[in-house]
Amino acid sequence: WKLDIYRKVPKDLTQPTYTGAVVSIICCVFMLFLFLSELKGFIATEIVNELYVDDPDKNSGGKIDVSLNISLPNLHCDLVGLDIQDEMGRHEVGHIDNSMKVPLNHGHGCRFEGEFTINKVPGNFHVSTHSATAQPQSPDMTHVIHKLAFGEKLQVQNVQGAFNALGGADRLVSNPLASHDYILKIVPTVYEDLSGKQRFSYQYTVANKEYVAYSHTGRIIPAIWYRYDLSPITVKYTEKRQPLYRFITTICAIIGGTFTVAGIIDSCIFTASEAWKKIQIGKMS
Repeated sequence: WKLDIYRKVPKDLTQPTYTGAVVSIICCVFMLFLFLSELKGFIATEIVNELYVDDPDKNSGGKIDVSLNISLPNLHCDLVGLDIQDEMGRHEVGHIDNSMKVPLNHGHGCRFEGEFTINKVPGNFHVSTHSATAQPQSPDMTHVIHKLAFGEKLQVQNVQGAFNALGGADRLVSNPLASHDYILKIVPTVYEDLSGKQRFSYQYTVANKEYVAYSHTGRIIPAIWYRYDLSPITVKYTEKRQPLYRFITTICAIIGGTFTVAGIIDSCIFTASEAWKKIQIGKMS
């Protein structure tokens, strides 16, 4: 018992006070508030992001999945095609795999939906009439882009990225005979959840220009170009949760600190009250 550092004070040596009761209630409410705040933070998942230089998806075979959905309300589906080129020598005209054309405006327009892959090298893909058997005299390339996305689809509430930066782009009031250049800088993105599972997607920034192109033979047939290049910087989002030991340490600090401060306040109030009583007794005597 000599080693007991928590010595007990007999109840007959203590004195309850009204101010002590008020301080105790405030102290308990304050501790409850801090406890609930820390509990909410402990349960919630934090998203931490970092940047590094590397290719995160080495098992992709050097390929990137692309999803494109675009409407051309004034160009017949027989004329619409997708062409793909890159610096590895790929040159594909009229890509049709995993693609679909839906007539619009009673057959006068077309919505093109396609999923395809591109190599991880600079290149371009473009929507044009190049694959048509007969080229129209004045193709109308006004369009609306519903979706252009790369890699896996990420639907995470706390991650606000440019995964579909061109979604909703409206060029219906542009020059019908103009070509459109969209310059894309593709940024590899990794999302790792609490279980350690990784998902690979791509964000991108975009700049665009509209122009009517001419050569020595006359006006060049317009097209909608997507010229892309890959950034060497990878963005990684990681889900993290506060460790249990830190939560316990914080709760102990809240309880100990609150009790200590409350004890100091109560002691000061009690001492001041006793001193005031003595002064009043001295005046009466």
